[in-house]
Amino acid sequence: MAEEPYKVWQCGVCGELYDEAAGLPEAGIAPGTRLADLPEDWMCPACGSSKADFVPYDA
Repeated sequence: MAEEPYKVWQCGVCGELYDEAAGLPEAGIAPGTRLADLPEDWMCPACGSSKADFVPYDA
């Protein structure tokens, strides 16, 4: 079974993007880290909204 492609997620509050392929190395999140694998208390680095506020980004 092929692994699902990485997704880009957008904060529904401020529009910040989280790209699973890129991660957030400056915040200690390695490239390839899926949104689902981030801690439940992870917050948007731009506005502090919860992980639940992120929705799939459709470019």
